[in-house]
This record gives sequence, C-alpha cells and structure tokens, in this order.
Amino acid sequence: MRMKISLIQMDVKRGVPDRNYEQAAILVREAASHDPDVILLPEMWNTGYELEIIRDLADPEGKRTEALMSDLSSELEVNIVAGSVACRQGNEVFNTLMAFDRKGKKIAEYSKIHLFRLMQEDRYLRPGALPCVFDLEGIRFGTIICYDLRFPELSRLLALEGVEVLLVPAQWPYPRLAHWRTLLDARAIENQFFVAACNRVGQDPDKTTFFGYSRVVDPWGNSLGEITDEREGILTVEMDLGEVEKVRATIPVFQDRKPSIYRDRQDL
Repeated sequence: MRMKISLIQMDVKRGVPDRNYEQAAILVREAASHDPDVILLPEMWNTGYELEIIRDLADPEGKRTEALMSDLSSELEVNIVAGSVACRQGNEVFNTLMAFDRKGKKIAEYSKIHLFRLMQEDRYLRPGALPCVFDLEGIRFGTIICYDLRFPELSRLLALEGVEVLLVPAQWPYPRLAHWRTLLDARAIENQFFVAACNRVGQDPDKTTFFGYSRVVDPWGNSLGEITDEREGILTVEMDLGEVEKVRATIPVFQDRKPSIYRDRQDL
C-alpha cells in the first residue's frame, strides 16, 4: 500500500495565535493541492513558546483548533494530523496533538510526555501520561512530539504496538541540527518503520532560530525527502508501506529481542 504525506514547515509567530491560525489554514489548503492522504503540522504552531503568558494564549479545551482542523479535513477530504498546540484544560496547559480523518472526525489526541527543561517547558506545561497509536485507512500511526525523540523507549513502545509510521511534529532549534537528523534516522532504523518529522522555521524574539529540515525517513534509514531551505514550505512524499514488512522480515530484530533481560533494570 502506498500513502502520500505532506509536511507543513511553518514559520510560527510566537505569541500571535490569530496570525498563526490564519497562516495554518492557508498552508493546509496549499498542502491539500498536492493531493496527499495525510497532512502534518509542526509543534506548538498556535502560540509558539511564549511560555510566561501561555495560560492566556492557549486554546481552551482545544476547541478553536478542533473546529478549524475538523472543518478543513472534511472540506478538503484529507486526513490532518494537526501538529500540536498549546491547549488549556482547566488551569493547566498541555502540548497537545490532534488527528482528524477525512470526514472531520477527531480520531486521536496526544499530549507531549517529555517536557524540555532547556526551554523551561516543564515549568509552564503539564506532561501527558499516555502514548498514542491510531489507524488511518488501514495504516497504523504513532506520534511523539519534539523532545520525545530523545527517548527511544517511547518510540520502541509504539513499534511494539504495530506502528508503521511515526509522526514527529517539532520546534527543534539550532545548533542541534545534527542531533535532529541522527535521531530521526536512528528511530527509523531501530524500529523499522517510516518516520515523518515536521519542524518549524523562523526566529523568535529571543533570537532562537529554528532550521526546519522537515524530512521523511524509510525503515532502512534512507531519506525519502527533506526540505533544506530554511523557509516556509511543504514537503510531499509517497511512502510504500510494504517496506515495513520487508525490512522486518530481512532483519528480524523484534523476534530477536530479549525483553526478560532489559525489563525493569533500574540499575543500568
């Protein structure tokens, strides 16, 4: 089975939700013109990391995000994985991803589990507690968000749940471009699935610069496409999902695992 995915490499304006929602809608419509099966947006695209006032900026219960993306997915008849947004639940704010099918139905939600201390995310946001796996048109997807990429246990857990495509929305800045590319390749190779990673671009008021380099990696670790222009853009790639089974049959790492040895080894 083949599936096309479009990644929206968006310039997020920190602390300006109205502009970001408007721009996201424009870019989703542009991406839909590429005739993809799935569209993916980056991390925290509604507010950026304007954390000191994030409670005021965050989308209450995700209603604005859900309304917009539900309408777009049903109108354009495309599956949309709406990156992640700052989402307020009661008095707490989460970094939350939502996924919608072609009919506009929300089919999955995931809140980022690992919060990034270097950007003080852990001071202002609450972590999620559950991994996320969902099916779209017969394909099993899993998702992580940005800093989650540095925790191979989470990606392996998703692989063991049958995930064939891992989605990674992010706001990954300079100077860690080498880490971004290496970790994406590693997650794809070790778990023998596709990795589609959508990073933002642009510069925040504090001069933090986000390089983009959104890319799709196949289960062998080969790059199927990458945006190397550090501006807004859309990457559309076709994935042959049959490659997952082929790779897993060729190098049977899941059959050769020894979970009884490395489970619950807190001393390592």
